[in-house]
Amino acid sequence: MPVTKIIKTFVDQVPYTEKGQIIYADRDLAGFYLIVGLRTKTYAAQRDIAGRTIRVNIGRHGHFTPEEARKIAKDKLYLMSLGVNPNEEEAQQRAKSITLEKVLESYFVTRKSLKPRTKTDYQYYFDSHLGDWKHKVITEISKDMIGARHAHIAERSGPTTANKTMRILRALFNFAHATFGVCEINPVVYLTHVRGWYKETRKRTYIKPHDLKAWWLAVQELENDIYRDFLILLLFTGLRRSEAARLRWVDIDFKDKTFTIPETKNGDPLTLPMSEFLVGMLEERRKQYGNYEFVFPGPGEGGYLAEPKKGINKVIKASGVSFSCHDLRRTFVTIAESLEISQYALKRLLNHRLTDITSSYIIIDVERLRGPVEKIAAFITGQVCNGRPL
Repeated sequence: MPVTKIIKTFVDQVPYTEKGQIIYADRDLAGFYLIVGLRTKTYAAQRDIAGRTIRVNIGRHGHFTPEEARKIAKDKLYLMSLGVNPNEEEAQQRAKSITLEKVLESYFVTRKSLKPRTKTDYQYYFDSHLGDWKHKVITEISKDMIGARHAHIAERSGPTTANKTMRILRALFNFAHATFGVCEINPVVYLTHVRGWYKETRKRTYIKPHDLKAWWLAVQELENDIYRDFLILLLFTGLRRSEAARLRWVDIDFKDKTFTIPETKNGDPLTLPMSEFLVGMLEERRKQYGNYEFVFPGPGEGGYLAEPKKGINKVIKASGVSFSCHDLRRTFVTIAESLEISQYALKRLLNHRLTDITSSYIIIDVERLRGPVEKIAAFITGQVCNGRPL
């Protein structure tokens, strides 16, 4: 190892290496080094602690002068002489600056594949149920705090919300460990160890066939045709609320009688046939709203219908039939199953991935789905108008 006096003249003139690194030891301060590489010149302090060599990188030449680096090296070498590892000290200091809010912000920046809706959901649950923790240092959040907050959210907003909030928090702790090197043990795992997760019962509510007519008549009475046609679209397609709300005119092929959902929950684009009834309804909408980007325009930031609750509440009040947007999806599925539509066709209509071996040999194209779609539409229209044309 070359030994020299590490001063500005030497550091400026010493050439970069063509391969690997050359380490220069300072003649006057033992443990002070200049590391020269292909493109960088870096100052460092190094000493053995309990038989283990510890190196502390001080910084690059240009960011520090040799005199500044030498002074820092003296301080680091003094700590090491006392048996203190400066790297661990710095890591602890960094950990004290990492708040839960900082982790969430970094998570959003790093996870580029997150959909806008997912970010919105995460932010909502964070603000609603963890907002008072946002300035907390993440390493100070304990398993006992997790258990208490989980129970508090469940009491206030229900078990499902409590579980979802904690799943988001678990992801943030995992991210903090991978990114910042803190929280080696994820405190949310405590809920798994003590079997503290709440049991979530999947909803099975849907509109029964004998209630369809009352529901339909109430929907038809809605003054707002955006609410009206949006709810009908959900019933006739089984789409998720967010997928239907973001439907654009460019996504509809009236000639081919198909529509496409480019961004779906599972990430796979979905192209489906439209029933003749749906084609007619959308053609009528196009006459009035064709100059908008979205089929169901809204005043919100996104430009599409953000929340149909007002329409839903009016229909519930008028018909006596309680339902949600997802109940319409379940109604669509229930009708399809009652008509003995194949599971493979049904999964494709719902954009559920086919995972069994047999399904890998089955190719279900759009045209093969046209028959099932018409069959479902015929059942609905038959229930709401006693078989007469709408």
